[in-house]
Amino acid sequence: MQFVDRKQEMTLLEREYASDAASLVVVYGRRRVGKTTLLTHFIEGKPAIYFLATEESEAMNRQVFQSLAAEYLGDDLLREAVLSRWEPIFERLVQSAQQERLVIVLDEFQYIGKSSPAFLSVFQRIWDQCLCKANVMVVLCGSLISMMMSQTLSYESPIYGRRTAQLRLRPVCFEYYADFFAEDMSKDRLVQYYSVTGGVPKYIEVFRQAGTLEQGIQDCVLDPGSFLYDEPNFLLQREVSDVGSYFSIMRAIAAGNHKLSKIATVLQQKQTSIPRYLRVLIELDLLEREVPITESNPEKSKRGIYKIQDPFLAFWFQFVYPNRSYLESGHQELVLRRIKQNFIDNRVSFIYEDICREQLWKMSADGDLPYLLDKVGRWWDNAGNEIDVVGVSEDEGILVLGECKFWQGVVGVNVLQALERKAALVHWRDGQRKVVYILFSIHGFSEDLHQSVKFRQDVILMS
Repeated sequence: MQFVDRKQEMTLLEREYASDAASLVVVYGRRRVGKTTLLTHFIEGKPAIYFLATEESEAMNRQVFQSLAAEYLGDDLLREAVLSRWEPIFERLVQSAQQERLVIVLDEFQYIGKSSPAFLSVFQRIWDQCLCKANVMVVLCGSLISMMMSQTLSYESPIYGRRTAQLRLRPVCFEYYADFFAEDMSKDRLVQYYSVTGGVPKYIEVFRQAGTLEQGIQDCVLDPGSFLYDEPNFLLQREVSDVGSYFSIMRAIAAGNHKLSKIATVLQQKQTSIPRYLRVLIELDLLEREVPITESNPEKSKRGIYKIQDPFLAFWFQFVYPNRSYLESGHQELVLRRIKQNFIDNRVSFIYEDICREQLWKMSADGDLPYLLDKVGRWWDNAGNEIDVVGVSEDEGILVLGECKFWQGVVGVNVLQALERKAALVHWRDGQRKVVYILFSIHGFSEDLHQSVKFRQDVILMS
């Protein structure tokens, strides 16, 4: 798999490797996000042992780890030894790390603790009595987020407080997305690919192999025997017990029911029964809760809405899940036609808005704006008025308002004028603010618009 971005993550890992003391790093994130690729890239050229745990018994995992350690050390005695404990294996590895720092990666760590809950106490003892004083860097990695959090990060975990760093790996940002593809691919096309695959490296890889986006959707998603056809089920079934309830919630949201009250109505459930499911989905990075950016108390705001955070899952619940009867009866072409009819307006245009908000954050962080933004998000009111991109600089009293247009044609003066009219609806520091307008257009802007803002300092055009 191609290694793209991850500069910040690599910096953290290299810093831990350069430490004079023992390191215990927890790396976790959803399936397919590239954790194993990151770690194998990191240990390249370093003294390291990489162990992938399975859902077999603790004893079977220990035997495999023993075999890997013996092979790494070239130790026939260790290979042939009959061991009923983990301690001798780690002690032998520590002995080999006297001269050169050793990296020990325990991937899918949560499976060992799942098969034997007592293992966490065993590992605590190994760390406290052996590893913490050694010239080693231990990486505990896992893809079951809820289980990794409870086993390694929770206060109740036996190894709580031992970690020296933790890293939650998330999908690659659109900023680096082009690095996966040919240099001549247009931004228009990249946004369309991103609207299906998101920044999940494994999804990107299978779509690249398919040749075209349309072929990738048909071969990798719509075919009932394909790699991604049932991916959301695989993502959820190991994290939650009541998969059906979570599926129902995500389908309701994908259908346009973003408020808690609407979700409850669609599911014919009491509102009070839904939030616990929403919290879990948010913890798993599958959902996010949004409030208008100008809300003073976001956590308690009653205007919060929910959206599917992952582009692939949003695509799947919008286009695949409702059409499974057609797909499993062999009518893929029908579903593909439906997707083509709605793909740009009902999926890509919304993903483009997310990308534009991400770009505004980057402009602020990189110093491309003469002010630093504190918040970036969206704005809407109860009358149905919306603004795609809003940024706030508290210190400077600046309100940035933006529109995003994924159109075939160029954006004209009328879009700016409509945005200027909306500015009066946004009540934030009324009379004591400076408003800046930013327009994003995938295919550029009209000559009239360029001329009308030529001497304006309060308008930014981004394509």
